[in-house]
Amino acid sequence: MASHPHSSSTPRSQKISIRTEEWNRRLHEVQVTKHDLNRLIMDYLVIEGYKSAAEEFCQEANLTPPVDFDSIESRMDIRDALQRGDVEDAIARVNDLNPEILDTNPQLYFHLQQQKLIEFIRHGQIAEALQFAQDELAPRGEESPEFLSELERTMALLAFDSTPTAPSGIAELLSPAQRMKTAGEVNAAILESLSQGKEVKLVQLLKLMHWGERMLEERADFPRVVSSL
Repeated sequence: MASHPHSSSTPRSQKISIRTEEWNRRLHEVQVTKHDLNRLIMDYLVIEGYKSAAEEFCQEANLTPPVDFDSIESRMDIRDALQRGDVEDAIARVNDLNPEILDTNPQLYFHLQQQKLIEFIRHGQIAEALQFAQDELAPRGEESPEFLSELERTMALLAFDSTPTAPSGIAELLSPAQRMKTAGEVNAAILESLSQGKEVKLVQLLKLMHWGERMLEERADFPRVVSSL
């Protein structure tokens, strides 16, 4: 058998080192205008629902309102209704704001109906829960395997007398986090209907910085800006 010449593997290239002074100099060379900063602040106030602060800041910074400020209050009223378990009030308010939101989003509408079913079960209204599931949710479950799976998971709550005895994947439906999840989904749909971002841009920028640092650390040693998210 013919012998093959010995081939040594190429050594992994060493990381370059960026000194703190050089890193800081490059950071200071990045120009961010005051207008851009003001828009980031306004984006945060609008998405997080601070209506009064958004109105005042808009005037002080001489910005064009990105949305109708009344819609901010409407979103917060809808969120509050869902967090206290009043799904009917939330649905009515969404329809008053824009009926197309639920008409064009069957998944969102199903999740709202699912939340209503959860509230029936939470308050021990078993007969109402069974009737509601049969009339409103079962037909939708037949249309979608995902909906059917969620319906079955919700109905499994009826098999347990108290929340602590239920598996975590089922018991969590009765937790405050489930209401917040539904409220967050509705909030995102409303923002999308207003051509507004679903997530605060400052959060998106931090995630982008964190991703960039992880890419850069494969090639260089440098002072970290974002340690973790």
